[in-house]
Amino acid sequence: MKLRTTHTTTYQYTEPVSICHTAVHLMPRDGRHQRVLDHTLSVVPMPEATFPHKDFFGNEVTCFSIHEPHRTLTISAASLIEMEPGDPLEPCLTPAWEGARGEKWRNADGRTLQAYQFVFPSPRITLAREFAAYAETSFTAGRPFLDAALDLCHRIYTEFHYDPRATTVSTSVAEVLEFKRGVCQDFAHFMIACLRSLGLAARYVSGYLTRGEWIGSQASHAWVSVFFPGLGWLDLDPTNDLLVSGGHVTLAWGRDYSDVAPVNGVTIGGGRQSIHVSVGVVPASE
Repeated sequence: MKLRTTHTTTYQYTEPVSICHTAVHLMPRDGRHQRVLDHTLSVVPMPEATFPHKDFFGNEVTCFSIHEPHRTLTISAASLIEMEPGDPLEPCLTPAWEGARGEKWRNADGRTLQAYQFVFPSPRITLAREFAAYAETSFTAGRPFLDAALDLCHRIYTEFHYDPRATTVSTSVAEVLEFKRGVCQDFAHFMIACLRSLGLAARYVSGYLTRGEWIGSQASHAWVSVFFPGLGWLDLDPTNDLLVSGGHVTLAWGRDYSDVAPVNGVTIGGGRQSIHVSVGVVPASE
């Protein structure tokens, strides 16, 4: 299946911006289940300099600088992607979850060693006993790994309320647990905190949803990827209670949101700003 994705972010300022430096994670990743056939990035006003590169995690990043005064900045990305759904695993047939704990890994190969960095705290995700305690209801002794992870995903879906007004990008994981409200970013951060607090490797994934009926389909989305040696990375979406398989377009992954924000930058001037974001995902024939 081929899809066209669009992502447009518009900043409007009450005062002129004299200089801005911006980094964007807006090009989808090439991977086992998706292939980027075409990608374009448009910035208005036109940047003075543009620097595409791969970041530490292998994500495509474009940095640009604008040195002319402006009151509006529009960043538009369009991609053509070919998607291939993966073969689903039977959750109850996966090994016991304890084998996924980082301290259990012995004679690890290179891929497993790379995953080990996602066991530790990161700028927006702390590890704590209360997160481990929440996870332990799902991760009982000897339970199959994917079965336990899906149960944790389901509990977050049923016990937490999706509320775009409840949190901001700076809301802590502890606050998400306390109030049990938030959006996809919050639920992904909380689930990762639970998994890492048990010693499991988990990373933050940003992207888009391909189905309009799913929660979060009108904007960029976030979900979780958890690692088991021999099985690799398995993606779960706690906002929609899903094992990811063909319905999610991956843009980037990292330790948490701070590594993969779709648009991130600094400006000189500008006064107050307003931001409008629109995202679209349609079959390529439309």
